[in-house]
Amino acid sequence: MKKVLLVILGAALVGASVHTFAGNKKLMTVNAAKVIAERAVVESVIGLKVRSRESVEDLIAQEVRVDAKTAAAIKGIEYTDIVYDPDKDIGQVEASIQLGKVSNIVGKNIDYGGQTIKRFGFATSTPAMAGPLQALRAAELDAYKQLAKVIVGFEIDSKTSVRDYLLESDDVRARMMAAIYGADLVDYRWDEDGNGYVKMRLRFGQVEDVLNQKLNYDDEVIEVEGVGAQVDDFREAPTGGIGMAATVGRGAEIREGIIDVPVSSGVGGQTRDTNGAGGGVDLLR
Repeated sequence: MKKVLLVILGAALVGASVHTFAGNKKLMTVNAAKVIAERAVVESVIGLKVRSRESVEDLIAQEVRVDAKTAAAIKGIEYTDIVYDPDKDIGQVEASIQLGKVSNIVGKNIDYGGQTIKRFGFATSTPAMAGPLQALRAAELDAYKQLAKVIVGFEIDSKTSVRDYLLESDDVRARMMAAIYGADLVDYRWDEDGNGYVKMRLRFGQVEDVLNQKLNYDDEVIEVEGVGAQVDDFREAPTGGIGMAATVGRGAEIREGIIDVPVSSGVGGQTRDTNGAGGGVDLLR
């Protein structure tokens, strides 16, 4: 009997030695995608503050900068779909939340009446695979900037000098700072060059423009498409990876599949159609 047990134990040890142990890369990637999906939920429901500045000198592009931040305490997020692509090491997570009364980023109370919204997040733990994901995030912020410029407006400063019929100097600066809440991401894609595109829609009521005037936009919908790039061939600056935070969550099981993200080239994307409960843009001073 002892010999039989020893033989079985030995066979089990030999069998275990030929298998590789499960690693944590998949877990890190999927968890990072959860964090990005959670942020998307917060930005859409609670809102975010956006600041942008753009400059052109002598009709030559100089800078386009968009900075955004948000902070909120939120609970009740669930993960309705989790996909991991082992070949690309990319995770895609769809997060959902059922909403009641919410106090947004500018302190306004909104009653979503039990509406459920869904948002997605992409992430990787391999820096070489992060390019298209970074382009998509850049496109998202560009879309937020466009929404704010269309609805609230922006400040522009321009100085031009002409001497002896020749342009001597031409300086243009555009600035905007606003809080956006309730925006829906309705579509995203990549083109053949790997640039990311995000289409965002905002349904809103009364907002305040740059002249401190009340504007009535009842039941109107504004839709814009933002764009983001993977490579800085404008300044020829090197790019790096994105650091992702970790969190613990609950919801769907992780399934393996092919995620339509063009890590080298090609076209990818999906459509997400949502019906928002209304949002808005407020000028920050």
